[in-house]
Amino acid sequence: MLDVRRLGRTRYEDAHTLQSRSVDERVEGKIGDLLLLTEHDPVVTVGRGATRDIVAGVNVPVIEVERGGEATYHGPGQLVAYPILRMAPDRRDMHRYLRDLEEVVIRVLAEFGVEGRRESGFSGVWIGQKKVCSVGVAVRRWVAWHGFAFNIHTELSAFDKFQPCGLDPNVMTRLVDHADVPPGNFLCEVLTVKHFCEVFGFDLPPPPPPAPPSKFPPLPMYPA
Repeated sequence: MLDVRRLGRTRYEDAHTLQSRSVDERVEGKIGDLLLLTEHDPVVTVGRGATRDIVAGVNVPVIEVERGGEATYHGPGQLVAYPILRMAPDRRDMHRYLRDLEEVVIRVLAEFGVEGRRESGFSGVWIGQKKVCSVGVAVRRWVAWHGFAFNIHTELSAFDKFQPCGLDPNVMTRLVDHADVPPGNFLCEVLTVKHFCEVFGFDLPPPPPPAPPSKFPPLPMYPA
């Protein structure tokens, strides 16, 4: 059964440490498959497909990470999902894995009456000509980690000072601009778990406990 953990608001560094430790434990068979759901304090991460100089103009912390892809923003109003999955021998295809993660988000969008799609040559999920979800993953001894960042209420001006995923910042969008969405990420978390289990063949787990209160004082959506 899939273990789902709602982490609430986290610093990126703390979530990354938890991911890395969980990958080691999954490789060693100490834990089962895991899905971490969180919302980060403002940060820009730079994947293997780019260098730090492309985000020289941003005014939030910048962290270089192991995932594929280029630079993207994480912050309040964005649902970040980190699956820690042992890839079965018949599913050891990273292109298929990326498409499966995209399928989860496409199905969540459909719950709101919004048509999500893929864009040829890019990873992620799009609504029309706008990108609503970025996907970037890594694998260690056939345990996949990192995942996707789904813009729900995200402050889109946070993308303005760099090229997210190598694209024009104006291409980014968020779900709330296309559908009626309640405040917070809870509904999208529930729907993400539902469709993640469907796509990856897990039984639906019992509801996870509430996310813990944040350890950190509230921050503005995107510092000036």
